[in-house]
Amino acid sequence: MQTPFIQNHQFNVITKQANFLLKALRTVADRKVLETVRYTAVTNAIEVFDELTAEQKQLLEQLSTYEAAHELQDYLDRLEGFLIPFPQVSAKQIQKLFPKAKKLKLPDLETVDFARTTYLRWTDIATNRLFIVYPYEEKFLGIEGRITATNKKGYCMFCNRHQELGFFNVKTKGHSPDNLASIGQYVCMDSTVCNHSITDVTMLEKFLLSTVK
Repeated sequence: MQTPFIQNHQFNVITKQANFLLKALRTVADRKVLETVRYTAVTNAIEVFDELTAEQKQLLEQLSTYEAAHELQDYLDRLEGFLIPFPQVSAKQIQKLFPKAKKLKLPDLETVDFARTTYLRWTDIATNRLFIVYPYEEKFLGIEGRITATNKKGYCMFCNRHQELGFFNVKTKGHSPDNLASIGQYVCMDSTVCNHSITDVTMLEKFLLSTVK
């Protein structure tokens, strides 16, 4: 039985490197240049892991051996079997994270692809409230705020890709209960696109942690 060891954002890095290699295979004739591209793709994929077993490293190194688009796709499909899914979370756990939301609209958890989820998010369209659940240090963080569509493309703070953006504004506690502040950032309007694009959780975690101080 294969042991999962790849987080979603790491899988996105591997996918990005596979596309980088595929583009080179289609446009570069020089074998030496191709060898450099293969080496770079594998190095970039391996670098996002803190530690790997010899077997896991060998699996990632296979990325450099493929010549065709269908081979790379088959490889990525196989790697999906090694994804670490988003931790199991129940509707009751989610409700406890948002005690002030009396009529909380819950996500349809049965339709979520937890293997391809770095952070769980959904929008209550009636109120334009965006809710985020994120696993951090063996517990869940729950953040909510208002999201306003900008109807423009730009770089999302979470995934750093050029996407359709919304302005996400989160109220935070100041130095006293009556002193409220707010933090806002531009983020993807589409949660699936964002989860399939994010390659580093640093900015996501920085933002989420800044709202729960």
